[in-house]
Amino acid sequence: MAGRAVCGWWAGLPPAAGGAVMAAGILSVGLQLTGHTGASLAALVIAVVLWLPLAADFVIRFAADRGRFRAQADTPAALTAVAATTVLGTRLAQLGLQGLATALLLLSAAIWPGLLCAVMRHWHHRMPGAAFLVCVATQGLAVLSATLAAAHRLDWLNRAALACFCLGALLYLVALRRFDFHEVLGGAGDQWVAGGALSITALAGAKLTAAPLWTGTVHTALRTATLVALAISLGWYAVLLAAEVRSPRTHYDIRRWSTVFPLGMTATACLSAAGPTGVPWLRPLGEVLLWIAVAAWLLTLAAWAAQPRWRGPGPLSRVRAWPIRFR
Repeated sequence: MAGRAVCGWWAGLPPAAGGAVMAAGILSVGLQLTGHTGASLAALVIAVVLWLPLAADFVIRFAADRGRFRAQADTPAALTAVAATTVLGTRLAQLGLQGLATALLLLSAAIWPGLLCAVMRHWHHRMPGAAFLVCVATQGLAVLSATLAAAHRLDWLNRAALACFCLGALLYLVALRRFDFHEVLGGAGDQWVAGGALSITALAGAKLTAAPLWTGTVHTALRTATLVALAISLGWYAVLLAAEVRSPRTHYDIRRWSTVFPLGMTATACLSAAGPTGVPWLRPLGEVLLWIAVAAWLLTLAAWAAQPRWRGPGPLSRVRAWPIRFR
């Protein structure tokens, strides 16, 4: 009976719950890069435990509840399904589990086009930060593709990663045009994706820059793009942090996991870009930012745990967290 209750609770979650998987997954990647293997594996276990029921619910909705599936697939948060899967795949690739990572790449690549088209068909003006998930999901494919290309020495996969990288950068600009900048002061947490999308762009650029396939002008262009994306993402970090201090938002909202993910992604991008770009001070900066992200994860977890979980379908699916409002 307890198992059925847990399954029913997960089934009531909105697609934005994928942000929790993304947050734990990227912290696992960053912690591994800094040598904290035990903490990294713990975060990975959390990411997997969260991802499995969400993936099962995705399949069930697709197979048996097409109405609900189509309604939720139209929202930007649906793309967390792609982003979370690619982040998890990247961490598994770090562990040498290339077969599982490849399977997750194929899965995310299969669902990405349909979700991306559905989301972009229903875009509006003055959108929340979740709009930038069109970039995050695409760059997630670039990161995982480049990671597997390096492991298997597959030039064609590196070229596919470069194509995703370029498309993701273009999608960022498109999303920026529709972003409601009032969200910087009033957003519920997903406004941080505006900077996190550039951080994952920098991470993808760093992995491509490190690939021996790219030399000469292409290598220089990739290095420059990586540093520019990272610099702008750090600018976003400062602006959004100042906005949080000016307008504190202390209540729990499921979109707060979309704050933790950009914090962890910015740290991981700094750690990963230090070597390929030849800017060594990015690594100590990344280490500092990583612990800030860990602290944010713990605070968000504590805020979630303080909710009255057993009233109704659960606090993660409260109305204030879904649907995302378009103005």
